[in-house]
Amino acid sequence: MSHNGAACLLKDGRVAVAIEKERLTKVKNDGGNDALAIAYCLNAAGIGWDEIALVVQNANFGSFAYGNHWYRGARTIPEGVPVETISHHLAHACSAFYLSPFDTAAVLTVDGCGNAFEDCMDLDGAILPERPEGEMAALWFEKDSYYAASGTGIQSVFKDFSPLGRFQCDYPMHPDTTRHSIGGVYAGASRYVLGSTSDLGKLMGLAPYGQPGGFRHRIFDIRDGRLFVDYGWMQDFRARMHSAADFKARFQYFADVAHMVQGEVERALVELARARHALHPSPNLCFAGGVALNAVANTRILQETPFEQMFVPPAADDSGLALGCAYHGWHGILTGEPARHDGSPFLGRSYDGDTMQIERALQVAGDDLIITRPADPIEAMAELLAEGRTVAWHRGGAEFGPRALGHRSILADPRRAELRDYINAQVKFREDFRPFAPAVLAEDAATYFELDRDSPYMLFVVPVREAWRSRIGAVVHVDGTARVQTVRRETDETFHALLTAFKARSGIGMLLNTSLNRRGQPIVETPVEAAELFRDTGLHALVVGPYLVRKQP
Repeated sequence: MSHNGAACLLKDGRVAVAIEKERLTKVKNDGGNDALAIAYCLNAAGIGWDEIALVVQNANFGSFAYGNHWYRGARTIPEGVPVETISHHLAHACSAFYLSPFDTAAVLTVDGCGNAFEDCMDLDGAILPERPEGEMAALWFEKDSYYAASGTGIQSVFKDFSPLGRFQCDYPMHPDTTRHSIGGVYAGASRYVLGSTSDLGKLMGLAPYGQPGGFRHRIFDIRDGRLFVDYGWMQDFRARMHSAADFKARFQYFADVAHMVQGEVERALVELARARHALHPSPNLCFAGGVALNAVANTRILQETPFEQMFVPPAADDSGLALGCAYHGWHGILTGEPARHDGSPFLGRSYDGDTMQIERALQVAGDDLIITRPADPIEAMAELLAEGRTVAWHRGGAEFGPRALGHRSILADPRRAELRDYINAQVKFREDFRPFAPAVLAEDAATYFELDRDSPYMLFVVPVREAWRSRIGAVVHVDGTARVQTVRRETDETFHALLTAFKARSGIGMLLNTSLNRRGQPIVETPVEAAELFRDTGLHALVVGPYLVRKQP
């Protein structure tokens, strides 16, 4: 029930369904009360509260002192259903380890702010470099935690806390909550540069436009394995973004700020990961918390620390807390049979068999349309994409997490560099500096990218091989990198088939893949929402269920 609220339903230790609240309310990063998300899960599974064995919950602030019938609105949990509350960083850690392919691993949680020290229930056995006492315990919050995980157990190794500091300084880039967290600094910088913290990935996309020598401030200090923010540098930054016009007029200044902050975040994470590895060495690292969505930093952690393998869950942000809570309930409270997730990010309900919804979607898509039911939708899509069309694809259950991975996607030909500007301006209505990601056949990934591992959730940024940069311009960022999604036949046979069909026409087993939404809106959930987006934007075609919908030329 934090921001990015979500609910997840486990059946016999397996994910039956999961949904982010924002997909239902259409309010970006919506959180708090969980009644809508819970109702969605129960309805999708076709069950009632009498079949629920346990509820496990978490939110950033507070431990539900007012009881379980009210949390930012009336809740729906009836009397008699057991309810457990776990701490924030533990929920993140569970979401990473129990979704990972590892039997044993170290788990690192890094974010802007977790639970207060007095609300943490995972302190036993952990190294606590600083223990707040008395009334201060309510004013110190989790900033990074490190765990040892094996089988069905997760044990705290090291937990670090930071005091609140929002009102201690009037600098425009000051973090919202904790004084000494990586996520807090990143959020403060995002607000300074972009005027919002609604999509922190924008800052990562802007950073490569910055000049390496633009600013040389040292933001973070690592002392005795602990991370601190050095606030002296903030006095030099008192000219935050005031409007879109202001951002464009001072683009290079803001790009230089983003470059400095991104570089310092990468450095801090690498040093932090090295220090934690020394406390509990493991070849495998699971990484969670909102900071783990920084795909550039993820690549550096894997390359520059002793960890040999790394897993970042598709919902590393607070939406993933729902998965972590559920798995903790199964393994840690109900002590059910060992169960691990199969890796699928497609956890929403499917509408493919809902004829009424799809027909309604076709009605709202518009009047002057060409609607067909092709014998082979994959071949029809590949043909349109090879012709330079932008295609919206709505199928199966929605992705859980902020990245569209082929179920709620906008697809295009990566060879056509002009499509990047077209989609930003005519489809997404977003800033023109933002890049697009390539989805690529896993077996071909090393041909185009300096990539020696799977990247199924778009959470690693790697260099594009020099020979290909000019040939796939729509998905190459200004610094020659790309945030890659690898697609394997055994994990997504349909998407793999589309990439294969496109390769047969183009010679390239790759497509531009971006989320099916527009600026400021969550990814669409229903066929009707997909049709409305198709109607109101410059998309050329929509594939929903068995139907292919095109606009008249």
